[in-house]
Amino acid sequence: MAKRYALWVSLIALVAQSVNAQTSEGPDFFQSIGKMYVVVGVITLIFIGIVFFLIYLDRKLTKLEKQMGQ
Repeated sequence: MAKRYALWVSLIALVAQSVNAQTSEGPDFFQSIGKMYVVVGVITLIFIGIVFFLIYLDRKLTKLEKQMGQ
């Protein structure tokens, strides 16, 4: 059990180190060209659209369940 734990800890540490090594000191590409807010805005709009679609589907399914129960 201790060997498994040590293996997982070392694997996580290795992945974290490789991810940390890939980051640069300066701003990334989107921040440097000023498009970061556009990307965040588009992702937010997509998320809001998905939430509203799920609410719509839930209401429609609830209505169908009530009709089937009659």
